[in-house]
Amino acid sequence: MANIKFIQEDKEVIAADGANLREKALENRVDIYTFRGKMLNCGGYGQCGTCVVEVVEGMENLSERTPAEQKKLKKKPDSYRLSCQTIVNHGDVSIVTKPQIR
Repeated sequence: MANIKFIQEDKEVIAADGANLREKALENRVDIYTFRGKMLNCGGYGQCGTCVVEVVEGMENLSERTPAEQKKLKKKPDSYRLSCQTIVNHGDVSIVTKPQIR
């Protein structure tokens, strides 16, 4: 089990190992999309790049970047992930949602 802390929302969520980060956020009413993302998201297939989050702590507790992430995030910092492609493997993580608008 792992704790996912959504920093801006001041919310902690418990996730089983192997949980998808986007699904856990949506299940717990954490808004990961900007206005544009709400209109244009691909539904979690890694094609649109609108579910970007920043991992502040616990990157080692997440899956490796997928090829979709490599393509969509090539000009972004290494701490950026597509939540739809990110699996919580084990251990706690801290996440900033919508980092592109800071």
